[in-house]
Amino acid sequence: MVSLFDEGAPPPCPAPFNMAAYVLAQADRLPDKEALLIVGAQSVERWTYRELLDCVLATGSGLLQNGLVPGDRVLMRLGNTVDFPVAYLAALAVGLVPIPTSAALTEAETAAIIADMHPAAVLHDATVACPTHPNRIDLPTLRRFRMLPPAAFLPGAPDRPGYIIYTSGTSGMPRAVAHAHRAIWARRMMFDGWYGLTAGDRVMHAGAFNWTYTLGTGLMDPWTVGATALIPASDTAPRALPRLLCQHEATIFAAAPGIYRQLLKDADPMDCPSLRHGLSAGEKLSPRIAEMWQAASGTPVFEAYGMSECSTFISGAPGAPADPGALGRPQPGRRVALLDADGPVPVGQEGTIAVHRDDPGLMLGYLNAPEETAARFQGDWFLTGDQGVMSETGQITYLGRNDDMMNAGGYRVSPIEVESVLTALPGISAVAVTDVEVKADARVIAAFYTGPEALDDQLLRTYVSDKLARYKQPRLYFHMPELPLGANGKILRRALRAAAEAPS
Repeated sequence: MVSLFDEGAPPPCPAPFNMAAYVLAQADRLPDKEALLIVGAQSVERWTYRELLDCVLATGSGLLQNGLVPGDRVLMRLGNTVDFPVAYLAALAVGLVPIPTSAALTEAETAAIIADMHPAAVLHDATVACPTHPNRIDLPTLRRFRMLPPAAFLPGAPDRPGYIIYTSGTSGMPRAVAHAHRAIWARRMMFDGWYGLTAGDRVMHAGAFNWTYTLGTGLMDPWTVGATALIPASDTAPRALPRLLCQHEATIFAAAPGIYRQLLKDADPMDCPSLRHGLSAGEKLSPRIAEMWQAASGTPVFEAYGMSECSTFISGAPGAPADPGALGRPQPGRRVALLDADGPVPVGQEGTIAVHRDDPGLMLGYLNAPEETAARFQGDWFLTGDQGVMSETGQITYLGRNDDMMNAGGYRVSPIEVESVLTALPGISAVAVTDVEVKADARVIAAFYTGPEALDDQLLRTYVSDKLARYKQPRLYFHMPELPLGANGKILRRALRAAAEAPS
């Protein structure tokens, strides 16, 4: 039996198709329903489906009146406000190609994107770093567009370019990834395969408006089914989230693992009877954090795996069988395999996680990099660069990125396995593991952890001695005030490695 999941393809994407029209289709049926609530400690901003649709199409008119034409690229340098999703959908509605970017990027990083993408316009909030551009549309102008008559949705081929995002760059330089309008159609497989999403749900996502995880899971998907999206106000601290969840009767909560860690610090039990479960993506969720969430909320948290190049395609889900420590199964409609150089590996053997090239959520390719795009494929399979093991039931256990896999005495070791053991030790709040060079041609496993105070190294060594094989046990331990994180909240293992190997 080989590590291959294939239970049939999903229904094909309709044609012609427009991503924004698809996301906002419920506005005709539910015009007065609350589509979005921006919830804060003292106030709530409410948007109905009719108001959202009207603003999107009016903003689309403004973009066209500014001289933009279908196919033009529009760089988004906007902050954590509702202007971000409105502008994003407006661009898609009229056939423009938005490029959403993190507000955390510096002016130099943004300049590199402008040089790479040659956008026809830049949508710019003055609080966000951005170099000059000949067609800069500032935030006040963007908001005035909402007073214009509505544009019409521009349908077209589902495979035409829809939007461009940049990879996080955690394994190298960020790359521009082009996605088609059909990418939103692929997310239908998440509704049952991860979320358990219905029109009656109230989904709170703890991320910022200008993060692609929030755009998809927190906004586009709830709006597609006619649910209500809840987004915390930008000044909301993680410790305030449990109260907002209960106050606004959230049924599903979504966040990155780092937010769960912060939210659960000294957390009291949550009295939130409406809450059904949590969702986690962005990096590996530690078993300890999942257990803490279960204890505090009384609900499970379902983890998912995806990447910039392909929407989430492996996940746990309500009512689905689960294996302890596993991510979950490929969602129905996906074709997923674990490969080595010869093809799918036997069940139970480590392989590279791969998704079939026909998946509607898979990228069109890396822009201006056809050779790099081709190098990511092995026959009909897109290689994610992440390692995993598939069980006979199709459950996949995540082992980490191929370039994060450690080499200890000739053995390959997953950092995730070592981290899972260490996170259960009292006194450790977060941990990351990598291998470091201690002398020429000699590498050892090092553990970097946060906690109230440094723990005795001998205590740490004793703790792992009967839980991990000798070759998997860290040889070095570093107590840190914080672990280095990228803009998307992922741990930067290369930064840890560089810090440990720097001359003292």
